[in-house]
Amino acid sequence: MAFFILPLGRLALASSTGPTGFKIYWSAISTPRYFEALIYTILLSAGVTVVTLIIAGISGVFLTRNNFRGKSLLVSMLTFPLAFPGVVIGFMIILLVGRQGLVGDITKAITGGKIVLAYSMAGLFLGYLYFSIPRVITTIMAAAEKIDLSLEEAARSLGASPWRVVKDVLIPALVPGLISSGAICFATSMGAFGTAFTLATDIDVLPIVIYTEFTLLANISMAAALSIVLGLITWVALSVARAAAGSTVAAAG
Repeated sequence: MAFFILPLGRLALASSTGPTGFKIYWSAISTPRYFEALIYTILLSAGVTVVTLIIAGISGVFLTRNNFRGKSLLVSMLTFPLAFPGVVIGFMIILLVGRQGLVGDITKAITGGKIVLAYSMAGLFLGYLYFSIPRVITTIMAAAEKIDLSLEEAARSLGASPWRVVKDVLIPALVPGLISSGAICFATSMGAFGTAFTLATDIDVLPIVIYTEFTLLANISMAAALSIVLGLITWVALSVARAAAGSTVAAAG
């Protein structure tokens, strides 16, 4: 317990060392630059979470219920990005949609103009999506394996359409896994640094702002306050998701 509490306590004390004391937390959410970075980070993380759940949910169920040649290799490739640090993922996004990237070269050859998505919110979104899908798809596959297929067969025998089976049987069975994995995806995106450090040239997200305040401006109190704010938002999201997943499982039982 002390291993977790002591660093947080020291961080909270560091945030009060500035001339305004604990009022710095008000500055952290009222100063336009910090507030905009916070909103950008929340929106980006939420968007990545939603898209990741859709892609990983469909892919996870499909891979669980279908056997084909090369399936094991495909699953291994889908989870391979877990081995990459954030900086490497950012570098790959640059090689794909950067100024000298593959997509830019192709679009220049076709249209005469380059499409450059890196160094922007779009680039960050692609990078976060790349490392988020492997984290979610394994959880979805585990949840899909536990679904009782007889429930779907019963729904079909009663005349339910394929969409109704998905809506009324499959998705409710996956909800606990979707909530828990979505919460982890959101929390990981909120605190991601390596990919953001590589790509965030035209846009600030909170981890980059904290890094700038601490290393370049030596504003330790503001860096600590922003870290606490980031941690609190993530903790609330995880707590709500844990409660929601638990109540969903209890209701299903």
